[in-house]
Order: sequence, then structure tokens, then C-alpha cells
Amino acid sequence: MELAFLSPLLAGPLPERSRPWASVYLDTSRATEDAVKQQELRRRAVARQLADQGADEPTRTAVHDALAAGPVSGTPAGRALFATAGSVVLDVPLDAAPAMPEATWSAVPHLAPLLALRGEATACLVALIDRTGADLELRDGRVDGQARSRVGLGSVEGEQWQDRGHRSVPADRYGWHYEQRVQDTWDQTAQVIADELAQRWPDSGARLLVLAGDARERRAVHSRLPDWLRPHSVEIDAGARTAGTSSEALDRRIAEVQAEHQRERLDGALDQFHAGRGRPGEHGAAGPDTGPGPAAEGIPAVLDAARRHQVATLLLDESAGDPGREVWVGPEPDQLARRRTDAHALGVSRPQPARVDDALLRAAAAAGAEALLVPAEVGGPAGGVGAVLRWSD
Repeated sequence: MELAFLSPLLAGPLPERSRPWASVYLDTSRATEDAVKQQELRRRAVARQLADQGADEPTRTAVHDALAAGPVSGTPAGRALFATAGSVVLDVPLDAAPAMPEATWSAVPHLAPLLALRGEATACLVALIDRTGADLELRDGRVDGQARSRVGLGSVEGEQWQDRGHRSVPADRYGWHYEQRVQDTWDQTAQVIADELAQRWPDSGARLLVLAGDARERRAVHSRLPDWLRPHSVEIDAGARTAGTSSEALDRRIAEVQAEHQRERLDGALDQFHAGRGRPGEHGAAGPDTGPGPAAEGIPAVLDAARRHQVATLLLDESAGDPGREVWVGPEPDQLARRRTDAHALGVSRPQPARVDDALLRAAAAAGAEALLVPAEVGGPAGGVGAVLRWSD
């Protein structure tokens, strides 16, 4: 999961970041007849939980008013709200509904449930291709926590050659020249599309380039992509530029390649992690709670890497024991320590307790890292806390 959408939680003067946070996870689905009543009951449950934990009245009121007003857009399955000092700082739509209303009042925002509830769709740059050109769109990325299904990016049109002297392909000796001119025109169009995709890719925010439409034409575009872009591309047998064509098959295939990309992304990170923890690092041989080379495993090693801004990918298995353990933090995201005295040594005058997963997710967001949820059945880091590092000492 990309964590840039959490940036509002890291903004503001240092005194404001030292204040506790209300974190709320709520089912906002409206599938039942008594949905309005259920929503009110859930809001009351959230209010009680926050009051019992000592949340101040202005913050409780801000949370209640935001929930009563409904989501900013759409009707998501759930919502996550983060509030402090009487203001809701971030309102995130959730792809999955929490089983029960959950509200916490803690030193840092309670971020861990986002990994399972928010979901993440791989942002795709889609090109729907035929002989005349391509329609482009960006699909299923996220901006500032808000879901977006698709954004049209216009069309790329190639030059169309027509021999006005013939209404059909001639059968005489000029036929070969006619067909060659048509092929040359299409080759030029394929190159124009490939060049346009290469130009748009760096600023698109996409992780996957999907080539759809006519089989021969999309293969021609794929073969003309730059070497650096081709590994990020995939061809799918679906879609057509013809007006009125159903997009159901195209939507289904794009969803499938997005899911496959997410699995490959996790598998790749785990491969890097397992390879990295098997190498000796500055603290000796790799193993739980050590500091190996390009990977870190266990709370001490990952905390140390987070303090140094070394974490590229944070790996959490919430079914294991370590993510819920307590560490000590300061107002700065990289002020993390296992013991209160260690936090004092980092210059934190008033250390506060926080869950390991929440503290590390805050630090990862501040450092521009990503975080991945490791399923319980997959061989992840021992204890449930690990990281792939940007570099090793």
C-alpha cells in the first residue's frame, strides 16, 4: 500500500503533532432497511468509546458531526476518520466494512486496520487500441484517500491513408503496393501510440500499462514500447473502440490483472526480504530481532531501520504477536524506541506509548515507504514485523 494519502496526519507544527488522536473505523453500508437506525447506533458506540478513553469533547464533537454528515463522496463500505484538537484531519473511504465500530484515543493515529480494510487497486494506464489509434484512460488509483474508478485521458489518432482511386483492395499488380502503404500507415500509428504512452507514463502515477483492443494492433504497440516501459505492460484479450461495445469483459480482465499485480508485488517483496535476511549485516548473522543487510526482521531491527529512514517496504503480519506490542514514540515519526529510557536518549522529553504497527506505519509514511499486509498463511517475518531496506550498512 502506498502511504502518501496519510500525509495530512504528518503536517502541522510540532506541538499539534504531540496531541493524541481519535481514530475511528465504521461500517457505513446501507444495504438493510434499518440502515439509518444502525448508523446512529454506530455513531453512539463510537462516541462512548472515545469518551471512555478520555478524548476531549471538541474532538468527539468533530467526529460525530463528520459521521452524521456522511462520506465526502460515494457510498463506501466503511470509513476511517482521524481527528485531533477538535478537527477531523483525514476521512478515508474503506473497501471493506469493519466488523464492529472501533474508536481509539492514542498518541499516534491507529493506522494498522487500513491495511486490511482500505484495500488498494493498482493504478493502470489503459490503452484501448485499434488500427486508427487508441483511447487512453487511468483506472483505479487513489488520490488523497479517495477512490477513483477511471479518468479519461483522451485519444491518440494515427494518420489514415486512403487510395481514393480504389474503393477496395485491387487485385492487379498494384495490390501489393496498396497493402504495403496501408501497413506502413499502421506501423506509423503504432509508433505514435507507443511514443504517447512512453511520454505519459512517468507522470501518470500508474504501476501497470494495460494494452487492450485488437490483438494484432496491440502487439504492434507493445513491440514498439521503450525497453524500460515494456516490463510494466500487459496485453489483455478484451475491449474495443467501437461505439456501444460493452465494457464488462474489459473491466473484468483489468480487475484480474490488477489482482495478479498485487500478488506479484507481495511475492517480490517477500523474495527480497527472505534473501536479505539470509545475509549477514552489521549485527552479525541474520535472524529474528537482528539487523541484517538489505532486510530487517523483528522489532529492534525494524525500529532501528525506521529511525534511519532505511525502510523501503514495511511488512506486517497482524495475526502474529509483535505488531500489537508497545513501543515508545515522540512527536516526530522517526522517534521510536523499545524502552522509555531509550526514547529519552533520542531527545524525546515526554515519550508516549504506541502500538508497534501504528508507530512504524507513521514512520513509513513520513519516509515515503510502502507497507504490505502479509497473510497469515504466507511465510512472512518472524513475529509479524519485517522490512525490505533501501540500503544496508
